Amino acid sequence: MKFEKSERGTIGVEWELQMVDMDTGDLRQSADAVMDIIEKTGRHPQIHREMLLNTIEITSKARHQVSDCLDDLRNVIRILRPVTTPMRIELASAGTHPFARPAYQRVTDSQRYAELVERTQYWGRQMQIYGVHVHVGVEDPKKVLPILNALLTRFAQLQAVSSSSPYWAGEDTGYASNRAMFFQQLPTAGIPRAFDHWDDLDRYVDDMVKTGVIEDFTEVRWDVRPSPALGTIEVRVFDAATNIAEVGLLAALTATMVEYFSRMYDRGEELPRIPDWYVAENKWRASRYGMDAKLIVDDKGNQEDVITTFRKMLPELLPIADDLGCRDELERIHEVTRRGAGYQRLQIAAARHTMGPRAMVDFMIEEFKADRPLDPLTFRAKKPNQLNEELRRR
Repeated sequence: MKFEKSERGTIGVEWELQMVDMDTGDLRQSADAVMDIIEKTGRHPQIHREMLLNTIEITSKARHQVSDCLDDLRNVIRILRPVTTPMRIELASAGTHPFARPAYQRVTDSQRYAELVERTQYWGRQMQIYGVHVHVGVEDPKKVLPILNALLTRFAQLQAVSSSSPYWAGEDTGYASNRAMFFQQLPTAGIPRAFDHWDDLDRYVDDMVKTGVIEDFTEVRWDVRPSPALGTIEVRVFDAATNIAEVGLLAALTATMVEYFSRMYDRGEELPRIPDWYVAENKWRASRYGMDAKLIVDDKGNQEDVITTFRKMLPELLPIADDLGCRDELERIHEVTRRGAGYQRLQIAAARHTMGPRAMVDFMIEEFKADRPLDPLTFRAKKPNQLNEELRRR
């Protein structure tokens, strides 16, 4: 399995969006209709179908700066709006939809997805989840596994700051990221397996193909994985952000962390690593407690809360962010720690209104339009007819 050459530090972003009915706030199964129109007007290579017909994935091009990736995403949204608005569809995002029922969601007509559902049955039919994926180019294949293993010492902090899926089918799950809990039920998803040598990963993939578990490496959907065909490390642990500013934060965190560990490797320093069971425990704690999680931060078993870890990391990451041109995006971490991560803002929005989970959907729509985190304490949920009237005026 050859790791293709790529330019160091190049960045690519993928963002999964929900299509929401303006009248009910529920998910719409309209991806085929939207994509048919997009394709007739000239297929846009940065808009893609996903597993469920309620989902559209938008992507950036490979860029040198996070801000350019965000511009790509904004341009794609501008292409989508004239198609979705006449259909009375709003675009929104979060790790899950607060009240939509998985049993009602339709799967895209694709052999790949049909085989996935056939094999995984109940859990495959529950995959009503949405994420952000960030690719970062790595110029030397020898660096890939050491950087990947080092990222596993901090991937749970990344999951915590992105968590935006506290509700499932109208129920408060008690988890900051219920998406993380659902996704890891797939046999090749979730916590990565750690390898010391590329040959070991090659043998793993060969054995998985030989035994019929996967057809190729793209079906290994780890939270952090190499992407050999693109020459990148791909971080997939993130819940979908509710707004593009936080997409920028997640991309900046990923890019600066990869570069931080890449520079350690260049200096001949030993990259950090923690035991597999620490990795698994950290993932669960981040899923359950989000920003309040106390995570294991080193191989000695020392623990600290997520916010403390980010405060300690920032002085080391900010100079790298200056070099990469993403300081503004990285410093969004202060706004998230002040206003709360996505799951915290959604919970506050729901708690302040009798509409409950429907208020969460309204809040998701408003944040998506605002392009930044909003204060849930000043958010006013609208009755459906009031919301629709305002959307029509816009």
